[in-house]
Amino acid sequence: MPIARRRFLLAALLPVLTVGATGVLAVATGEQTSAEATQEKNPAAALPASVTAGSVVQVVAHPDDDLFFMNPDLSRSLTAGTRLTTVYLTSGEADGRNEAHGADARDPEQPADRAHYAEARQNGIRSAYAQMATGDRTSPWRRTVIPTAGGGAAELDVLIARPQVSLVWVQLREARNPTADNPDSLRGLWNGRIPALGAQLSSGTPVRQDYAYTKDQVIRTIAGLLDRFRPTTIRMQDPTPGRYPETGKYTDHQDHMYGARFVQAALASYAAQVADRPRFSVQNYLGYHNGSLPHALDPQTAETKTGYLRTYAWQDHQNYCGSPSGCGDRKVAGSPTGRNWAQSLRYARADTTSWLVEGTPGRLYAFAALDGQMAVWTRQGRTGGWTGPALLPGTGIDPGASTARLPDGRVAVLATRTAFVAAPADYRREVVYAVQAAPNGPFGPWQSLGTPETADEEGTSSISAPSAAVDPQGRLAVYVRDSRRALRVREQQPDGGFTPWQRLGGDDLQGDPVTAVDAADRRHVYATTSKTVLAWTAPAPGAPLQGPFPTGLPATTVPLTAVPEGSGVRLYFRRPDSGVVRTVLVTAGSGKPQLSSISEAGGRAGYGAVSVAGRLLSGRADTGTIAATGLGGPPAWTESRMLYVGAPSSVLEPAGATTTAVLGLDAELHVTTTPPATPDPHHTTWHRAVPTP
Repeated sequence: MPIARRRFLLAALLPVLTVGATGVLAVATGEQTSAEATQEKNPAAALPASVTAGSVVQVVAHPDDDLFFMNPDLSRSLTAGTRLTTVYLTSGEADGRNEAHGADARDPEQPADRAHYAEARQNGIRSAYAQMATGDRTSPWRRTVIPTAGGGAAELDVLIARPQVSLVWVQLREARNPTADNPDSLRGLWNGRIPALGAQLSSGTPVRQDYAYTKDQVIRTIAGLLDRFRPTTIRMQDPTPGRYPETGKYTDHQDHMYGARFVQAALASYAAQVADRPRFSVQNYLGYHNGSLPHALDPQTAETKTGYLRTYAWQDHQNYCGSPSGCGDRKVAGSPTGRNWAQSLRYARADTTSWLVEGTPGRLYAFAALDGQMAVWTRQGRTGGWTGPALLPGTGIDPGASTARLPDGRVAVLATRTAFVAAPADYRREVVYAVQAAPNGPFGPWQSLGTPETADEEGTSSISAPSAAVDPQGRLAVYVRDSRRALRVREQQPDGGFTPWQRLGGDDLQGDPVTAVDAADRRHVYATTSKTVLAWTAPAPGAPLQGPFPTGLPATTVPLTAVPEGSGVRLYFRRPDSGVVRTVLVTAGSGKPQLSSISEAGGRAGYGAVSVAGRLLSGRADTGTIAATGLGGPPAWTESRMLYVGAPSSVLEPAGATTTAVLGLDAELHVTTTPPATPDPHHTTWHRAVPTP
């Protein structure tokens, strides 16, 4: 067993055995005892320690999308004992040939049989999940038929040894080509080119009824499955992956994109129509485009992930499952890492670290999208408790939030919003923001800044999350990456209105831009490319941004964090093929920004964005849990026992305390506060911000 896998199994053992008994767990591990040592300074540390909780539903287009693009999040959820269901919208029947191209000369040319190939892929998925959940790929499943809310039937598979793990096969036809214009597909159904999309039943499925779904029936089917399994976290693919500017081709499989749009519509329906459900968050995953970006996972984690793909691919070719269709997907056997996909995991949204902010002194606000609305939690003061979540009016809010603090202590929250309308061509995302009417007061209505995209079909609404800077007069400048992978800005004017979207240049921008203002009130904007980082800086307070400037920095894994430091801004990012956090100080001037030498900030291995406040750095460890390390200390994470979505966010408060927040898989806000002058991650205790009544 690979080292990373062994370490995670040991770390996850207690949560698996004590789900629902967090108080007992805290005492048994000794964590509460260490918290009691600081109880006088930090009363919240006496609360029960947070562990992984909640339930997960994943919805993907094809068998293997979860293994390629949602792992290791998937395997770590299974190891932690989380209730998890994966829904496969199509059968993934492709050309019906289950053969390993160039991988095994013993394989004869296989005749085309889409029903048998679909069954082989199902067998491979069942084996991989059984291995992830139990360690035994042959662990048996119970296969049954369930009716769907769309009027058809689906196959439900339940892992007998771990009945909280289930798979649902909707078994619609796939497009059978990543980009070709095939009307008989999810894309054709979404765009109204066909009235209904038929099923492609696998050869071994217990479903015997043939069926076809209209667009509305697909939406009802997905919403009905969400109602059945009641998730607190929903994992899905990217509905707006965009196109390559050079060729105009989609950066992802069309089934991934349009399947995700069906999921979006189903989420909106489920949130609006089911009143007694738990709140849920959404996590989007990047697909094919991972293959053109630097590796985000360390070698041990990537190898463990690839091992599950080898099981799915039936790479050993042993007939252990006894199925005439085969025990896995032999197309993957020749290259179980895919097209450079297995070495990465990236979030398409909600990988930014500016969603926790201080308003007036001592008053904190945390934001996250729940149920398609913006949720806000509030801490009343330095010694007060948290309240929330309160949902701001307005639906269609995408995962992720960023914030800006105005000079008078008011807070602005920014996000993107997806519009769902009857005409498919009118589907689009736009940038929105809401501002408090007064310090400590309620938030005003959402205001739209529109989008630099003129039509969905041009760029498939592939804009980044917004990032905002505030000038001394309290005016916002809002930055996004457009679908052509260039930087755009809208700036607020003295009358409160905004300029049109202006192009600031750049090429090959990835992820979300980040902004910061240094101690001299000079504005900085940074964005990652596939090879380096670009900078835009203002030479003086109030001066227009200049750039883009090449920084000369090496490639990163994409997410950036920018923190003001003296006369400059310090950047934090991860080293590819490692996960080690690196940092560099950038200072602005009349020309190209000046950079310090790169140093290692700590936090060996892990992936995703990191949050920094004072001397405390927080992020995802190689086990997937939220963890912390002190800057300048040992290069290792001090890990918790809690998996989470998105990225952490931290605030250094005026009195010197550091507060960090994450959104757990239970859709609850979890926080930890480090007292002043104690940036010691070894005494970090996470707890729910709003305790269970």
